[in-house]
Amino acid sequence: MPGQASKDPSADLALGQRVLREHVASVYSTYIPSTLTHMAFVVVFGAIIYSQLKDPSLLFWLAGLLTADVYVLLTPRWTPARPARESAYWARKISRMVTLVSMVTAVVPWLIVPHDNLPMTSLLMAVIVGSGARAAQSLWPLKSALFGYTMPMSLGMITALAWQGDGLHLFLAAAGAAYLLLTLHAGVGQHRLLTESLMLRFENEALAARLGEQIAATERASEEKTRFLGTASHDLRQPLHAIALFGAALENELRGRPEGRNAERLMRAVNALGASLDTMLDISRLDAGVITPVLQPVQLDALFLPLNHTFAARAEQKQLQLRVRASGLWVHSDPQLLHRMLSNLMDNALKYTGRGGVTVTARERGDAVWIEVRDSGIGIAPEQSSRIFEEFYQVDNPGRDRSRGLGIGLSIVQRLSRLLGHPVQMHSRPGRGTHFRVVLPSIAAPARVPPARQYAAAMAGSSDRSGRAGLVLPGRVLLLDDELEIREAMTGLLRSHAIDAHAVVDEADAAAALQDARRQGRPFDLLLCDYRLADGADGLDAGLRLSRSGPDDGSAATPLLLVTGETSPERLQRVRESGVPVLFKPVVADALLQAMAEVSAARGAASVSSAYPSSA
Repeated sequence: MPGQASKDPSADLALGQRVLREHVASVYSTYIPSTLTHMAFVVVFGAIIYSQLKDPSLLFWLAGLLTADVYVLLTPRWTPARPARESAYWARKISRMVTLVSMVTAVVPWLIVPHDNLPMTSLLMAVIVGSGARAAQSLWPLKSALFGYTMPMSLGMITALAWQGDGLHLFLAAAGAAYLLLTLHAGVGQHRLLTESLMLRFENEALAARLGEQIAATERASEEKTRFLGTASHDLRQPLHAIALFGAALENELRGRPEGRNAERLMRAVNALGASLDTMLDISRLDAGVITPVLQPVQLDALFLPLNHTFAARAEQKQLQLRVRASGLWVHSDPQLLHRMLSNLMDNALKYTGRGGVTVTARERGDAVWIEVRDSGIGIAPEQSSRIFEEFYQVDNPGRDRSRGLGIGLSIVQRLSRLLGHPVQMHSRPGRGTHFRVVLPSIAAPARVPPARQYAAAMAGSSDRSGRAGLVLPGRVLLLDDELEIREAMTGLLRSHAIDAHAVVDEADAAAALQDARRQGRPFDLLLCDYRLADGADGLDAGLRLSRSGPDDGSAATPLLLVTGETSPERLQRVRESGVPVLFKPVVADALLQAMAEVSAARGAASVSSAYPSSA
């Protein structure tokens, strides 16, 4: 509360100086206008009194009061440039000056009241009372100035009236004394209110400043954490990428032999670790805005079918019932991203359900469709409901059991909900289960949309591209990567699939290799390039320059496929804007071969299109 003593004496001193400085500034803000007005009023009032009483002593009083006003006007005064530590001096000085003026004014009642002129006495009382009231309001901030100005002239008037001794003058003296007490009481109260309000204001400003510093420190810590995680993620992905490539080559060589089982186990562990890193990458991609939804009609039954296939075995393993009910409804959404949302919700439901089961239903509600994922699990306490969408937060997993994942699934659901505009609602009762509801816009079924198309679209980003049948791989590949282990692992893997792979360290070597290959009549069919090269070189820029540095005979540029371990949102956004196909480390061998085949196929289609242009 304001006014309470702080535990830090220096803080109390600084706060007191700031408050006193504001009080002094308030009093001095009307310094010159008040002094000039007082001088003009003294001249007018003195002339009126002298014209009525013809007392020469009034002229001496008038000269003395004007001399005091001139001194007040010309003496050095406080300005905003004065430091706060001098505020006490300027407070004392203005208190002395107003006290001097008031003491000179206190003489005038003794010059007027003895004349026994009731009109002049009444005018004098009105002037002193009015002047005291006006001055008291402007002097509330400084109690010493308030008392110094109000008391001398008021007491001069009261004593001069009381000295007459008759009933009328005693009554006027008593009224003047009562008014003086009320004025001082009100002034002291206003001074206290002003002081407390200023202290509260400065304390709030100090709290706001400290809060701003804490927010800035938190933002710096968050930025440093993001940089650290980005660097750590990249540095972890590099060796894991090499392990995945070496393991894939080893698995390919040992296929059909007893030792191949260990290679398969190795690759399962590597793929599990890669999946965890990819989950973290999804957060970065969503935050970077590199994922753009493609909204289209989606048949929910065709979307539910692969979800049921994906989670049925897991539910059976935990002896849970999994019900995914058909509805015949259609919605407007991105099938791949919606599939990811529902997959994360179902995965979360199965994790925290020990008995009973999980039910997935879709119901039409007006212009909307509610997709609900219900479970009979442990539920979520009300105090935890606001945290379940935070990264790495998990209910009832203080030991960070790895089998329960990273705690990022619901965070991804929330980000996808905002991206797609599909609100997610949650209701839960501890010990009774939880149900999540996704609200989507409902649409009528299109005239003709093959169900297979919906199934393929939904599974485009989540299916395991393990089938290699029918892949047309490039014959010659140039690899640009500064990591020796990755060059060796990549060339070993590609050569095991009958691909002529050539690896180089930097852009200059890559340019020379491309030129030699064209001179020999055996150009490379694909350029594989890492994003982060040695000495801070940018692999995207280098890859684009190399890809476009084709011959002058009009032949197509070398296709570029970018491979990166970067996860920072800024770099992900840059890759997206470039339009270059990208794979994220660690790259599974099947995904690498699939992407190489797709890039080569795209080049072939472009070559055919340029060779046979349309008549249009």
